[in-house]
Amino acid sequence: MNSDLTLGVAVNDELLAAAPAARRAILDHLADAGLDHLTVGDHISFHGGTGFDGIVAATTALASHDTLKVLIGVYLAGLRHPMATARSLATLTQVAPGRLILGVGVAGEDRAEVSNMGVDPATRGRRMDETLGLLRRLATGEAVDHRGRFFQLENARILPALEPRVPILIGGAGEVAVRRTAADGDGWLGMWCSARRYAATHQQILAACSAAGRPAPTFAGLNVWVGFGRDAATARAALGERMSHLYNLPAEKFAHISAAGTPRDVAGFLTPYVQAGARTLTLIPVADTVHAAIEQAAEVRDLLRGQAVEAP
Repeated sequence: MNSDLTLGVAVNDELLAAAPAARRAILDHLADAGLDHLTVGDHISFHGGTGFDGIVAATTALASHDTLKVLIGVYLAGLRHPMATARSLATLTQVAPGRLILGVGVAGEDRAEVSNMGVDPATRGRRMDETLGLLRRLATGEAVDHRGRFFQLENARILPALEPRVPILIGGAGEVAVRRTAADGDGWLGMWCSARRYAATHQQILAACSAAGRPAPTFAGLNVWVGFGRDAATARAALGERMSHLYNLPAEKFAHISAAGTPRDVAGFLTPYVQAGARTLTLIPVADTVHAAIEQAAEVRDLLRGQAVEAP
């Protein structure tokens, strides 16, 4: 039984477009169904202008429900000043202590989103590295003096200190994600990868943390798109249409790294990732309704945790 596995959903459109009562009903349903967290995304101006602010979305959810945890996955921290991000994290820690997890990413799927924020796309990785180091230092509440390539701080301080500190998950793939996680992360948040790739990266992170004298990461995350339907073909068609529209790419590009079908089909797709070490799963669902998606995600969670009861 995978009793340490947690599973949540990302239902950004429904959560942000809903009237307050409908939004609270979604969050209540998530908690009542036994799901462990809500994940919200973050984009400033994606593919021509779409997106929403991840910290504002997280604040909305945290203020609308008293117990649910919220994961921002992923926040484009390298496109914001670290002082502003640190202040937002400190404020949210006061409002909802221990209920926020911050996943960070460098952006890049739409380079115009990066350049229109005044950031050279070629330097976004190095800017993120500097940002991560500053976020960890600013979380302590101690004064920070810093002279870096991108930021200069003098006696900079964010009070109150983050207590508890907001965990930071590193998004991305490959050697860069391994290095950042070992240096500054509390874990890795994988996406767009096969189970084999996930396993390899997870093992590399464990080895890198050990070599650096750091404990093994607290979190091993995975975000994955899933389509729920009465059969795999129907679910796959709806999922492909949604992803193709959002990412401006053919649906075939996503087929091998997304799941479709019944909850049992989805659980079967995710099982190799769980076996590879994934423990904090977020489903990005396409379903008939948001409430149907929540029920089906809860069934996936029970199947993966070995708690499902076979029908007679």
